[in-house]
Amino acid sequence: METALPVALSAQLAMSKRLDTIAHNVANSRTTGFRAEEIKFEELISLSAPEPVSFASEGTTYFSTRSGEMTQTGNPLDMAVDGDAFFAFQGPNGPVYTRDGRMRINAQGMVETISGYPLVDVGGAPLQVDPNAGPVTITRDGMITQNGAQGGAVGLFQLPAGAKLTRFENSGLIPDRAAVPIVEFADVGVIQGFQEGSNVNPMLEISRLISLQRAFENASNLVQSSERTLDDAVKTLGTNS
Repeated sequence: METALPVALSAQLAMSKRLDTIAHNVANSRTTGFRAEEIKFEELISLSAPEPVSFASEGTTYFSTRSGEMTQTGNPLDMAVDGDAFFAFQGPNGPVYTRDGRMRINAQGMVETISGYPLVDVGGAPLQVDPNAGPVTITRDGMITQNGAQGGAVGLFQLPAGAKLTRFENSGLIPDRAAVPIVEFADVGVIQGFQEGSNVNPMLEISRLISLQRAFENASNLVQSSERTLDDAVKTLGTNS
């Protein structure tokens, strides 16, 4: 049984998926709070042939947890997360978690993302301040203060280990399990006046793209070689029959 062709095709399918993630990562290398996508591939072994044959799986997508570069902006409504945690806002179908801490205050005093979604506290309630009470001060534990008076507190959440994540717009993530509110701030906290950039490493992604292109060419050559071998075998059988 000819096995080179299906093996090469499985590799091409896997590389096609990897190419999509690399392209998306590169396109968002300057998107605030963007989490890079990675793929974990596994070897699938078929025992139907006389000898075991290894195929490439399509791969499992996951999101990188490394932090992006922190940039000080001086804007009191810019926030970044120090540590393994996320802000949360009310999305169209439930809570969405993000590392993009660029916020604004609307005319009603609601603290919202630059896309207009309400930022929430640790209990999931929308945050509201007095739009006429002056600048806000935000401490490490997320507490909001205006003119010496404490208001609400920005919620921080940790995504469950092993949760399946779905991307929302560019910088948002939606887990298939409830996130855990953070109440201890020794290892995580809010940093006011900073923005966190994308955690994509553009140079690394470009080098991966070059390696992927070479691998795809090798797989294509293997497919073409396999097809020529099959054509020659058919011709030989036809001549000898």
